[in-house]
Amino acid sequence: MTEIRANTVLPARRRTVDLHTADGLRLDGAVALPADREPAATLLCLHPLPTHGGSLDSHLLRKADWRLPALAGIAVVRFNTRGTGGSEGAFDGGDAERYDIAAALDLVEHEDLPAPWLMGWSFGSELALMHGAEDPTVTGAILLSPPLKRAGDGDLDRWAAAGKPLVAVVPEHDDYLQPPEARRRFARVPQAEVVAVAGAKHLFVGYADEVLDVVAERLVPGSSPLPRTWEGP
Repeated sequence: MTEIRANTVLPARRRTVDLHTADGLRLDGAVALPADREPAATLLCLHPLPTHGGSLDSHLLRKADWRLPALAGIAVVRFNTRGTGGSEGAFDGGDAERYDIAAALDLVEHEDLPAPWLMGWSFGSELALMHGAEDPTVTGAILLSPPLKRAGDGDLDRWAAAGKPLVAVVPEHDDYLQPPEARRRFARVPQAEVVAVAGAKHLFVGYADEVLDVVAERLVPGSSPLPRTWEGP
């Protein structure tokens, strides 16, 4: 039996993929599927602000890839938005990135992956709020450290109208939006849930276990708390 540590990589069927947007760009992507079963749900990851170092390799997204297929039977899809890493194009502040999300959802549909949830972290949470509510293939969204800067009340109202699950995971000591204000802002979305993470800051350093427990439970009820040890390769 092995303790699952920060850099532990559990078994999965992993491969890199290319995504192709409607406006003609190729994006870097990666897919991780459970090694021994069909996935129960799908997590589509939207990374933090690329102009500040965010990418598909941001630590919570890596850990989701490394753990969730084995521990919860969740397929994890990550990709770099335009102008990030090896992805073509240029950063567009969240507007043209709608095509990037659409390309990722096309991949999910092509691969016949079930029940896709968006998981956006910081800037990625803004993308989820702005571009996810009205897509019929999106099951729900999990927002990590949502700043609610680019995304506003109109985007929240679209989620309210869609009736899809919306979960905001908010650090107690976040730089942009802390739990009391988050509860006030998300109150306009009746189905929204705000989960405060005591002691955490915007980057959730040291709090990956708590975040992934929330994610796993929303996608596969009854799967959390995730195991902290692993028996096997």
